[in-house]
Amino acid sequence: MDRNVRLVAGALAGTALLLAGCGGGGEHRARTAAAAPSPTAGGAQLQQQYEQVVAAVLPSVVKIETDQGEGSGVVYDTQGDIVTNAHVVAGAKQIRVTASSGGSPLKASLVGSFAADDLAVVKAGGGNLRPASFGDSTQARVGQIVLAMGNPLGLAGSVTNGIVSALNRTVSTKQEGAFPGATIGDAIQTSAPINPGNSGGALVTLDGRVIGIPTAAASDPQIGGAAAGIGFAAPSATVTKIVPQLIQSGKVSQSGRAAIGATVRTIVDPNSGQKSAVAVVEVSKGGGAAKAGIKAGDLILAVNGTATPDQTALAAVLAGLKPGDTVKLQIEEPSGTKKDVQVKLGELPGG
Repeated sequence: MDRNVRLVAGALAGTALLLAGCGGGGEHRARTAAAAPSPTAGGAQLQQQYEQVVAAVLPSVVKIETDQGEGSGVVYDTQGDIVTNAHVVAGAKQIRVTASSGGSPLKASLVGSFAADDLAVVKAGGGNLRPASFGDSTQARVGQIVLAMGNPLGLAGSVTNGIVSALNRTVSTKQEGAFPGATIGDAIQTSAPINPGNSGGALVTLDGRVIGIPTAAASDPQIGGAAAGIGFAAPSATVTKIVPQLIQSGKVSQSGRAAIGATVRTIVDPNSGQKSAVAVVEVSKGGGAAKAGIKAGDLILAVNGTATPDQTALAAVLAGLKPGDTVKLQIEEPSGTKKDVQVKLGELPGG
């Protein structure tokens, strides 16, 4: 199963019940039955469109199996490069991919990974893999019909449907195993059910374009289980920016993500166990933090007035900003003195 987050979501209500009216005897029921509407031309066209999209895109979605678990991937090009989530392949020593249509598994190797956006590329050889067509996620619309394709619960070539529920979400996932966690900016929220194994698959529009990579689904902390119909996908605009860099060099040189220029860690109160602030461990030479006079040992309490009690909160704020932006950081020095400093943001290195 996907090892970063529990990909859990309730199924959409897809069954409509046609209720017969009450009243007189058999003659009335016969008239009612005769008058029952037949499927509309629009409904038939929509069904045909669904079928065409699935036929066109599903062959480009593969099942990924590692010695750590399972997930999905989308064929990116004719060279056998496949995009997936970084958490699907984190720490894997063996990777195999299988086409949605079945056949023998193909050996694959990791080309590169960028954990900050939870994206990775693996390369498979020897198979006749068909690349998917990627669309422009910046043109996605709330209410737009989408299909999620992948391998939930190991069921290869599964398809669910829903809509784009919201755009430009910032979604953070936790560290687990070899995966350090990620904060994804501009994520697409969808009602299409996402389950374990869907990670790395395709979120597809009715014109057959992949606009996102399903990454996580929400769980309800109050019930400790699924939050029905709330899933998130990394946007294709990020995919098409990061993946070519991974294919070319195995690394990301232009992440497009803001950074303060410092290594940090979360401070936890030993008495209460509560997270309270982010501590600066190391300052990058020549970076924004260094130029602002921030030093190792300082605490970052807030960015632009938004509290940052832990690294996840800090990453979430930075995900909504761009390199070159100037922000106000509230700092607490080891002496206890608090002050505000202006920091010009740099770019997060890809490693």
